[in-house]
Amino acid sequence: MRVLIADDSDVSRKLLSRLLEQWGYEPVGCADGEEAWQILSGPDAPKLAILDWVMPRIDGIEVCRRLRETEVGRQVFVYLLTARSKPEDILAGLEAGANDYIIKPFNQAELRVRLRNGRQLVELHDELISAREALRTQAMVDPLTEVWNRRAFMDLAAKALSRAGRIGAPTSALMIDIDHFKRVNDEHGHAAGDVTIRAVADRVKDVLRTGDHLARYGGEEFVVLLPDCRAPGAYAVAERVRRAVQRAPVTFDGGALEVTISVGAATGPESRESLEELVSRADGALYAAKNAGRNRTMLAAPIELADTGT
Repeated sequence: MRVLIADDSDVSRKLLSRLLEQWGYEPVGCADGEEAWQILSGPDAPKLAILDWVMPRIDGIEVCRRLRETEVGRQVFVYLLTARSKPEDILAGLEAGANDYIIKPFNQAELRVRLRNGRQLVELHDELISAREALRTQAMVDPLTEVWNRRAFMDLAAKALSRAGRIGAPTSALMIDIDHFKRVNDEHGHAAGDVTIRAVADRVKDVLRTGDHLARYGGEEFVVLLPDCRAPGAYAVAERVRRAVQRAPVTFDGGALEVTISVGAATGPESRESLEELVSRADGALYAAKNAGRNRTMLAAPIELADTGT
């Protein structure tokens, strides 16, 4: 773990650096508070910092105060290292935001233990953050296909549609359904059904544009939001998706299946339209595609496909 050492004394800084290297840390040295502040508030900042109280330009107390005012700075475990030993000085240092207060001259064994404790707290905090993000991701991602789930899609897509409405950009939606999926489960089992759903999701992802939002809408249905996409572009994407799904059989233990999909496409009108309304129109087009024989794309309303734009 990297540790910032901010001290205007070359002797003190070099001594601390040598000790930290012996204890398995990577020291980062600087000679004044301004440089310490720049390092700790920048990208990839050290998670531990040893700050001298008295330094040129900005003292250690001011660095502490500034750090605690920023989201990144609040993650830094700060040791205030100083010869000031009065109770009021210790209180001032801790109130400024220091996590620990070390009085010079320090005991090496004590410093090592305090650094270890600070490191453990930082690592625990990082683990908790990672666990929280993992839980958040799990709550937004469909576990079978690893694409967005319906709830996450509705949130992401609503925001994207709102942005598109503010700038007058066209937005399209695709509803996708695996044809005759019930037969897959009935004739080959649910394990084969799961393989089929995953394969369809992977093939759809492979041909979507960067910035398109794909989600499992439920069962064997998927939904796609196509930002900045007019009807001709939506139809082209839908056909590309449909051909990608049927390009090869889906294989599973004990067999292989020819898989096709039906797709309904809808494009947002010039006037404001909610996400629910847009998806509902795409869903209506999907049912029209299935009623027309499946393995095809249908648009929600008659559209002049010669229109330009994607």
